[in-house]
Amino acid sequence: MSLAMRLDRRRLLAGAGMLAVSAGFPEMAAKAAEARILPGAAAALPMDTVRLRPSAYLDAVNANRTYLMRLEPDRLLHNYRRFAGLKPKGALYGGWESETIAGEALGHYLSALALLHAQTGDTEAVTRIDYILAQMDEVQQAQGDGYVAGFMRKRKDGTIVDGKEIFPEIMAGEIRSTGFDLNGAWSPFYNLHKVFAGLLDVHKHVGRKQALEIAVKFGAYIDHVTGGLTPAQMQEVLACEFGGINESFADMYARTGDPRWKRLSERFYHKAVLDPLTARKDILPNLHSNTQIPKVIGVARYHEATGDARAGIAPRFFWDTVVHHHSFVIGGNGDREYFFEPDAIAQHITEQTCEGCSSYNMLKLSRHIFAWQPDGAVFDYYERTHLNHILAQQNPATSMFTYMTPMMSGTKRDWSSPFNDFWCCVCTGMESHSKHGDSIFWEGKGGDTFFVNLFIPATAHWRAQDADFTLDTRYPYDGAVSLTASRIGSRKPFAIALRIPAWAPQTKVLVNGKPASMLRNKGYAVIRRSWRTGDVVTMDIPLDLRLEPTQGNDEVIAALRGPMVLAADLGPADKDWEGDAPALVGSDLTGAFQSVSTAEVSYRTQGIGRPADMTFTPFYGHYERRSAVYFRRFTDAGWAKAQIAYRAEQERLRDLAARSVDVMHLGEMQAERDHKLQADISYPVVYRGRNGRDARSGGYFEFTMKVRPGPLVLEATYWGGERKRKFHILIDGTPIATQTLEADKPGEFFDVDYPIPEKLTRGKQSVQVKFVPEPDKTAGPVFGVRIFTPKKPDDRQV
Repeated sequence: MSLAMRLDRRRLLAGAGMLAVSAGFPEMAAKAAEARILPGAAAALPMDTVRLRPSAYLDAVNANRTYLMRLEPDRLLHNYRRFAGLKPKGALYGGWESETIAGEALGHYLSALALLHAQTGDTEAVTRIDYILAQMDEVQQAQGDGYVAGFMRKRKDGTIVDGKEIFPEIMAGEIRSTGFDLNGAWSPFYNLHKVFAGLLDVHKHVGRKQALEIAVKFGAYIDHVTGGLTPAQMQEVLACEFGGINESFADMYARTGDPRWKRLSERFYHKAVLDPLTARKDILPNLHSNTQIPKVIGVARYHEATGDARAGIAPRFFWDTVVHHHSFVIGGNGDREYFFEPDAIAQHITEQTCEGCSSYNMLKLSRHIFAWQPDGAVFDYYERTHLNHILAQQNPATSMFTYMTPMMSGTKRDWSSPFNDFWCCVCTGMESHSKHGDSIFWEGKGGDTFFVNLFIPATAHWRAQDADFTLDTRYPYDGAVSLTASRIGSRKPFAIALRIPAWAPQTKVLVNGKPASMLRNKGYAVIRRSWRTGDVVTMDIPLDLRLEPTQGNDEVIAALRGPMVLAADLGPADKDWEGDAPALVGSDLTGAFQSVSTAEVSYRTQGIGRPADMTFTPFYGHYERRSAVYFRRFTDAGWAKAQIAYRAEQERLRDLAARSVDVMHLGEMQAERDHKLQADISYPVVYRGRNGRDARSGGYFEFTMKVRPGPLVLEATYWGGERKRKFHILIDGTPIATQTLEADKPGEFFDVDYPIPEKLTRGKQSVQVKFVPEPDKTAGPVFGVRIFTPKKPDDRQV
């Protein structure tokens, strides 16, 4: 049963009303019909009341702390001081911190330090926060107008300057906005959102009023910049990624009560995306995933801060659509960072899947959705993503992060470097791994329901009932979970609500070793009683192996045990892996998985693996391994048929190779050097295991290829899902074709053949092949170019 099917089933059960707990639970259906079991709203316990106990999650927090303490605040502050006319105290970091998006990392760093302090009580984190706040205050005073940022812009002449230079242009109505560029700056409002978010996290988790004061002054600057724009001009600005800056202003309104911030949050409402979502229309295909999720979170925060009911529609619909129709088995989404058609996972199992930032933000959105209406289905998704993607995104041995978490068979994870990347996913990774205890325990509105949403070893102090709890478990390696009431300071009855995962309806719950009165509602076993110090609630969660089909294609499957995604181990990451994606062949696939180690959750297939049997272990732990997560399943007859088709394709490729004059492997360093590649505004790409190259508007790429006398054909390879591409192909400066790509063959690579006029090659041994995009368009990506002789008439099949 797929993730979508399971969650839909959960909704069906919830919609049928409050049900008595099934097998092993006392029958209380009549009483359930008379009472509302779960509260209508909930809030996570404050992080400073939760402490992690030994587990992989605590290991991740400790590894992350090591990295945070290696970073130097003065280096992150370099541009802030420089552009305020102050002398920098540290050298600028590399990677994105040396690009026009520079300065983003400081905001994330503030958030990570604040979260680390809240999660662990770390005092060095507070020392660093206080130092950074003092520096930001000095920068703000030197700027004189509330501005405090470090991003840059690239002028039309190519020089890199202070990004603040774009704002007078915008105020004057000179707006040049594309998906990730605003007047020559890389997503500047996205950048500034991270600064606001960092300051607000410090205010929330560390209690520093100075952080809110800096944010308020900076907010006044943004209000001044955007306040004179017409609604149409503001929408032009919002065509460029702006993160969730609307969330920050809604949050500032909630904290200060100043309606100025409410109006500013409303100003950052992107109609082109949010209006259709409010109308419950799935317009996500071909939209950049992590551009949309934060703006939806901003609307969710506005809904909470203002009580505007309409503002709650888009977040709920968006969450439901992404989870049920756009998510991979590990909970991540996106291919090459973009949403694709719904229920099309099987067509997008590539090395460019599951951007870390997108899952970071989907978990943030999940917290909002759950807070409005507690439902175990929300945390079924949260748990899956938190375990299988977020834990997989950080290597605990090195503290480094991935950008993408690839789903394609045989692909390794690419890790960041400590000081020369600072990708967005490094920055959100610093936050994700500072706060693994933020969603374990929740309390219902009214303070009389204690939720256990995640089964992670931890302790909690619940202030509403003056109670302390200890959660012990080896879950998800073991299904035994124990919640001990370490201290109960109140004599009032209250409820403990334990999430029963949708895939484990037979979970058994005992109190002090015996059955107790409990009810099931919306994925929870709810026990209401007068609790005493020393009471122990135990859960026995069955962790059965199961095979889960993808949305839209039952023939492509993944293996799970409980919430844990299993992956076939294809060898060490430092060794190349070649071959076709492994498959599973047989009539009883689940029965052919033999347990090797229950404690470590290891299985070995018996006779069903192709080309050979495989060992399966938890996917998240494949930090330095090559993996296979998705498998096409076949019957024995279906596998034989697939092999025949494969051999026919190999014969076609051998014939083409025999007729080839020259082959250009675009995106490969040696091939491009050998063919004397020249390019401008052009970038190598890797997609679905194939290297390629594109050229953006105003750019080009060209290279030398061999030719011979007689008729010749130039063949270029494209991905069939590209949209809105238009470009020209030239031979020695003469156009031979104009190519438009508009989702010509979704789900596959395809070749286009262009006959070369003989007059362009006559008497030559080589020619220059050039790809040039139309204005405001992209050329390619092109995944290889070949020049070959066409088949002779008598070679063609009749």
